[in-house]
Amino acid sequence: MSSFEFASPYFLYGLIIIPLLIVWYIFNQNKQQAYLKFPDTGFFNKLPKSWKVYARHIIFVLEVSALALMIIALARPQSSSSNKTTNIEGIDIVMTMDISSSMLACDLKPDRLEAAKAVGSDFINGRPNDRIGLVVFSSETFTQVPLTTDHGMLLNMIKDMQCGMLEDGTAIGDGLASSVGRLKDSPAVSKVIILLTDGDNNAGSVDPSTAAEMAKLYGIRVYTIGVGTRGTAPYPVQTPFGTTQYQQLPVNINEPLLQEIANTTGGMYYRATSNEKLQEIYDEIDTLERSKIEVNEFKRLYEEFYPFAIWALILLMISFILRNTLFKTFTE
Repeated sequence: MSSFEFASPYFLYGLIIIPLLIVWYIFNQNKQQAYLKFPDTGFFNKLPKSWKVYARHIIFVLEVSALALMIIALARPQSSSSNKTTNIEGIDIVMTMDISSSMLACDLKPDRLEAAKAVGSDFINGRPNDRIGLVVFSSETFTQVPLTTDHGMLLNMIKDMQCGMLEDGTAIGDGLASSVGRLKDSPAVSKVIILLTDGDNNAGSVDPSTAAEMAKLYGIRVYTIGVGTRGTAPYPVQTPFGTTQYQQLPVNINEPLLQEIANTTGGMYYRATSNEKLQEIYDEIDTLERSKIEVNEFKRLYEEFYPFAIWALILLMISFILRNTLFKTFTE
């Protein structure tokens, strides 16, 4: 990148004198005329005017131009070239989301899963510099999206995510272990898992505490989020007639387990009892885990007053030569 500036711009105020000199020159033209006394000047009026009558003004133009150039040279015009080097230390994040049937409870609107999808999508949109992956789990676990910077594809996969994609259950340990597997070989400076669930570990083959120790071993922080109100929540239940009814059922989130996972890995545990609270949680995680962007700027200055000074001297020399040769005047 290049730019143009003046090291001493206050000298440019001197250019105000240029229009004043032009006005002064115009009003003093009569004093510069030569006079001869004749009884009748009609004869001279009929004579054609020499080109020198018009060309003599060139001396004033040269001198004023030289003065303007000298003022600009005193202001020290400078050009500069700059180069910016941006180093981004990205963060690799795996969003680990529970898609068991209990995520259809309507204590968050329109239900827990849709609320988690909406807030999670906003979180992704706010992190263009990071690689983000998606792991889903119920009684089984599945890597929906590996670590990627293609956030458009990731958002589409989140949009299509539904309960019932996997056999029902809640395998928190398996989901966490799969996420660790996606991050363990990552070269990123910071590695993070956001584990969102609404229940207790009741399926899978990996103990959640063991999965947390694995995450700690590979330097992965786990932020755990328990989704659901306290007490009871309306769950959809299929009737024998094929219709859906909502029943108030107890909310069973194993908060001590989620707290233990977060503490073991250096993360934090949150409880999301509403859409607004869930949004606040993601906003806080977003603030805690930001990419480090380092910008190094190099700037080089080049003095540009030399051409102005040289041209000012050239114009003064031409003016001096013309004044003492072609337009030389004689005074008595």
